[in-house]
Amino acid sequence: MILEYIRYRVPDGGHADFEAAYRRAAKSLAAAEQGLDYELARAADEPGCYLLRIVWTSADAHLQGFRGGPHFAAFFAEIRPYAEQIEEMRHYERTEVAGPGGAVPTLYEWAGGAAALARLTEAFYVKVGEDDLLADVFAGMSPEHPAHVAVWLGEVFGGPAAYTARHGGHEHMVCRHAGRAITEPQRRRWVSLLLATADDVGLPADPEFRAALAGYLEWGSRLAVMFSAPDAGPPGDQPVPRWGWGSAPPWNG
Repeated sequence: MILEYIRYRVPDGGHADFEAAYRRAAKSLAAAEQGLDYELARAADEPGCYLLRIVWTSADAHLQGFRGGPHFAAFFAEIRPYAEQIEEMRHYERTEVAGPGGAVPTLYEWAGGAAALARLTEAFYVKVGEDDLLADVFAGMSPEHPAHVAVWLGEVFGGPAAYTARHGGHEHMVCRHAGRAITEPQRRRWVSLLLATADDVGLPADPEFRAALAGYLEWGSRLAVMFSAPDAGPPGDQPVPRWGWGSAPPWNG
């Protein structure tokens, strides 16, 4: 992934035409398979100063794929009149310095923190013990298991990294599934039962939180099926995933 930044300085009186040109040019950016997203921003204190950000799959995808592909000609035809107004055009790579700001609550905070997740897992595993598909999978479960899963969910949803610190992190969680040969019907029941339990214990019911919760449960349970297969390889050196609002972590497992 590579970020391209293009900085423009547009003379007074040309702002509306410039933005209109980029609205037209954006159709080509949206159609280009090499692009991930784009955004044109205008300086709040200097309206003639614009910054275009385009995220490409790679530098070669931009310089060779897009520029040599079918959409570049239409794109450049729209922005050609403004080429002389470019002050900077450069590729940037992301660093590890990134994260949400404090104005956005984590899923952990929104759910109600450690107490809410502990309430969820305690109620959930009572249901699991009575379920015809899941009871055998969790037979012999330790009394501490619900609390450990609550700590795992807390770290996944942006809370303290307590599972990594106390219980061995991602590798330990994967090893707990090894050899269990979890089936697809069992996975689906696990997800649906946990979502139902979220209703029972009063976790937030807003669509945004529930979409994020359901997204993680689908993602995590499918990995659990993979790691539980008899021929599953070692988990690899992966951190505990961090789940956000409408986003999933990159994964190489």
